[in-house]
Amino acid sequence: MKAKKTLAGLALVGAIALTASGCAGGGTTAGGGGDDVITVGFAQTGSESGWRSANTESMKTAFSSENGFNLIFNAADNKPEAQIAAVRSFINQGVDAIVLAPIVTDGWDDVLKEAKDANIPVILEDRTVSASEDLYASWVGLDFKKEGETAGKWVADNFGTTPTNLVVLEGTTGSSAATDRATGFNDAIKGTDIKVLDSQTGNFTRAEGKTVMEGFLQKYGSQINLLFAHNDDMGLGALDAIKAAGLTPGTDIKIVTIDAVKDGMTALADGEFNYIVECNPLLGEKVAEVVKKVVAGESVDKQYIVEDQAFDQEQAKAALPDRKY
Repeated sequence: MKAKKTLAGLALVGAIALTASGCAGGGTTAGGGGDDVITVGFAQTGSESGWRSANTESMKTAFSSENGFNLIFNAADNKPEAQIAAVRSFINQGVDAIVLAPIVTDGWDDVLKEAKDANIPVILEDRTVSASEDLYASWVGLDFKKEGETAGKWVADNFGTTPTNLVVLEGTTGSSAATDRATGFNDAIKGTDIKVLDSQTGNFTRAEGKTVMEGFLQKYGSQINLLFAHNDDMGLGALDAIKAAGLTPGTDIKIVTIDAVKDGMTALADGEFNYIVECNPLLGEKVAEVVKKVVAGESVDKQYIVEDQAFDQEQAKAALPDRKY
């Protein structure tokens, strides 16, 4: 996963309030002991968005007691230091495997080496890390760069030959999702007549997306023709700011986002968003499958990429009735 080396991050609760969910395992030890139950520590990024909530539920469902797991869940509230502390706690508890959704890309070398020294395999979920590949067993996630490219290609195809002023709401700084989506998008709009007026982080949250968009509107006003948000939640926050400014989202300011959660797809179906690239959060089943193989000593691929779709207004209307998240 050379192309994913710069990806990053999920978050874990600042207080490291470890909450066991699932069955109380019967004395499993690192590497899988004489018990059929597999104890897994899952370090999530937090609960910053609708996507993250759907991802957490997918993981909890997949790592249920019915499926043979004892899940120890921790959400770090997007604090990397809390997430690292949670992983160390999992190591000290002697779990059979650790699943990590890293909040940021860098800073994982030491704790991943500690897990390796303890013979506890680590499986990355969603985002990636810059640490050596021999420090984790596998990664399951999405192609963030391709998501950015898909969004950028749509923008280039629809606005590339017309002078267009763009503002960008970035995801969490240092996360692989934000870094790769920006790279893919920027590559796709190179050589067009699209001008980036401003680009700032909204940390993948609706509240910060609204606040940053309010700042963009105060600074640039009607100069803004187009918004690219790294996720739906920031786009939805921006939508509120645009309405409050007396403008019509989707018309006065075109909006392109990534995720395709129900709220975003509803905004697209209603014409307030213009295009959404999917980022499928339902990774739990595949991650659980990989964990079982790794704990059993079976070989696994170094990366598993889940395919994404993209939607315009009519496609969103068709997809919404059966949308699972």
